Amino acid sequence: MATTDDSFDGMTEHCDACEADTLHEVSVQIRTESLKEENAQFSREPYRVAECQHCGERHSQRMNNA
Repeated sequence: MATTDDSFDGMTEHCDACEADTLHEVSVQIRTESLKEENAQFSREPYRVAECQHCGERHSQRMNNA
């Protein structure tokens, strides 16, 4: 579970690469999943993206699957 870190402007989360709870930059990105141009406008989905500020490891999760 992510927690707010009061000493920094960010979130601390567990990083599998670091094997520790580290500061992460968290954002939401809208990604197009369809490869067909005619359906691309209907295939956009939100993704939660977290990047470890210690090692740079990135993890993304489709929000509809959260």
